[in-house]
Amino acid sequence: MDLVFAATGLIILLLAGDVLVRGAVNLGLRLGVPALIISLTIVAFGTSAPELLVAVKAVLKGSPGLAIGNVVGSNTANILLVLGIPALIAGVNSSKCDSRKTYAFMLFATLVYIALSFLGPLGFWAGVILLTLLAIMLGDSFASARRHRRNSNCEPVGDLENIDEADPGMRGWKIALYILLGLIGLPVGAQLLIDGSLGIARALGVSEAVIGLTLVAFGTSLPELATTVMATLRRHGDVAIGNVIGSNMFNLLGIMGITSFFGPLATPQNILQFDLWVMLGASLLIVPFVFGRQNISRIWGAVLTLLYATYIVLLLA
Repeated sequence: MDLVFAATGLIILLLAGDVLVRGAVNLGLRLGVPALIISLTIVAFGTSAPELLVAVKAVLKGSPGLAIGNVVGSNTANILLVLGIPALIAGVNSSKCDSRKTYAFMLFATLVYIALSFLGPLGFWAGVILLTLLAIMLGDSFASARRHRRNSNCEPVGDLENIDEADPGMRGWKIALYILLGLIGLPVGAQLLIDGSLGIARALGVSEAVIGLTLVAFGTSLPELATTVMATLRRHGDVAIGNVIGSNMFNLLGIMGITSFFGPLATPQNILQFDLWVMLGASLLIVPFVFGRQNISRIWGAVLTLLYATYIVLLLA
């Protein structure tokens, strides 16, 4: 049954990722908002829903290490795997959009989270700080969307019409249905996959820390992977990059901010000494693509994927 749950979850994730991209792109087309803004909010938050469910569930069950490992491992996977595999398949067309400000905010959020982790268990005030930063990010995204109506600072929204899932005549109810199905399907599929995977892992005697950083982190990153693969195949780099950046910010600020109210969350020593720095290092790897406005080629996709595989091997060792 664990294998059936895992396979069913994976299929649901792929289908939900596809409909969410379709809905988000057409919403951006209808509202005159760049796909980057849509992917930083609706898509990123939707694909991060599994991490939130897993983190809160883990804390309530008295396993804060699993919750923290899930978020830290997921953020690492988002950069190395979620960008690596799509780039390896078709290359990520990331050179046409300016995501420098949002990327810099993601790095700042990462540093703040690392600092709070070293200061002690994450509790009420840590949650307030993280959620305040999330509110600032959302406010800035909203302001950027309004400015875009007068002065485009990203890939022209009209270019969305050139991709397969864009339909300028799509009705509003259909757009809403696509987004709703995606937002519902992603956490459901992820939960099925996680339940099945955890059952397999427990049968093999894998420790909780390793489960959080590897299996659960990989499982909860699959919505981002499914969405990014679909966006890349459609040649829509804005959704791919925006999804990863937005998801990482929401993981650290939103998920850990909310989960901190259920705390306190003491970060395991091995995560403090190793995994937090791997997460930061992975985030810094995409500086050339964000600030240099370069596409993520197949070669770089292979490098990122190989680095993630190496990280997993080190954890298991």
